[in-house]
Amino acid sequence: MAYVSQELKAKLAPRIKAVCKKYGIKASIAVRNHSTLVLNIKQGSIDFIENFIETDKAKSYCNYMDENQIAHIRKDQSLDVNPYHYRDHFSGRALKFLSEVMPIMNKGNWDQSDIQTDYFNVGWYVDVNIGRWNKPYALEK
Repeated sequence: MAYVSQELKAKLAPRIKAVCKKYGIKASIAVRNHSTLVLNIKQGSIDFIENFIETDKAKSYCNYMDENQIAHIRKDQSLDVNPYHYRDHFSGRALKFLSEVMPIMNKGNWDQSDIQTDYFNVGWYVDVNIGRWNKPYALEK
């Protein structure tokens, strides 16, 4: 059963915060439901939203968004990062940041899941949120 403790969060937090500082990102780290390590990105100089939209448009196999969905993402200025497929949806500095922070958030984690038998066995889950539903991501220019 997935479990992440406050002690594990405290152990990983300095390295996560160092990566955030390196890229000029303001974020908070939390544990949700004792099973998920969460990074809430609040503010920064990386335009994650436009990068996501442009990268998805450029890759025809990922081009699933219509103009209404794009307008909704731009209006809300919030986005949930897929921790398994972020490499397909981001590029440039956004991808570099995520490629550095994701391995740190998964340090010591395991995944022995078998989705064919509906069996999920992970150390803990990882969520990265760009902005939140009630507080949009603030892009610094």
